[in-house]
Amino acid sequence: MDTIANKTFDEERALYGAEELLVKNCNFDGPADGESALKECRDITVENCFFNLRYPFWHDCRLTIKKSEMTELCRAALWYSSEIDILGSRLHGIKALRECRKVNMSGCDIVSPEFGWSVHGLDMENCTAESEYFMMRSTNLNFLDVRMKGKYSFQYIEDAVFENCVFDTKDAFWHAKNVTIRNSVVKGEYLAWYSENLTFENCKISGTQPLCYCKNLKLVDCEMTDTDLCFERSEVEAVLTAEVASIKNPLSGHIYVPAVGEIIRDIEGADGEVVIQEHKK
Repeated sequence: MDTIANKTFDEERALYGAEELLVKNCNFDGPADGESALKECRDITVENCFFNLRYPFWHDCRLTIKKSEMTELCRAALWYSSEIDILGSRLHGIKALRECRKVNMSGCDIVSPEFGWSVHGLDMENCTAESEYFMMRSTNLNFLDVRMKGKYSFQYIEDAVFENCVFDTKDAFWHAKNVTIRNSVVKGEYLAWYSENLTFENCKISGTQPLCYCKNLKLVDCEMTDTDLCFERSEVEAVLTAEVASIKNPLSGHIYVPAVGEIIRDIEGADGEVVIQEHKK
């Protein structure tokens, strides 16, 4: 593997089509304002580099990025690429990851609206994220110890597992399918409307009008605080550990809860059963 180190590149397609290359301690910045520095590359490792120009990693394969920074001017940094490892890096440009496959991220800081659209196969561990429309229409996600803040997250995702995460978000998980969330905190209004095969295990959930219009919704030993008008028109099996403010028109299933402030039934066919009982582990 050849090495390029301690250089600055600002021209268009500076390292276009490179293969088996280590790029170390380099800056992609300058007055020429060139785009697509590492487009169409294969077997590339980038370490301790600074990216301040647009579209650096498009159509790449077998790419490793370590301890590098992509600024807010480095927009749409990774598109149409596969077999990617991103480690200990900052991704601060809009639309940083899209239409990519087989991605591993660890120890990264993400500040990127519209991050992660149509990504298929993403493992993310020990990362922080601030984004709107985070991970929309992505599949095969595995998140561990991720903290995320921003609206409209995880919409239309499929086949995902989240563990030990904290999500401060609203309108999250709309239309999501085949998703499991374990040992996590989920804050936000209008959670997971129109979802299918969604399971929460040992989670803390807060925010108004959660979990409405759901199919095959399951909650196992979850605490729902400051939640009202829950489960409207949902098919639900739930075991809850604390009082809920109000439950409205669950279509079917059973909701076991220690106490509920109000049960609202004002439509025909809302036959879900609410069972008041002390929670036992």
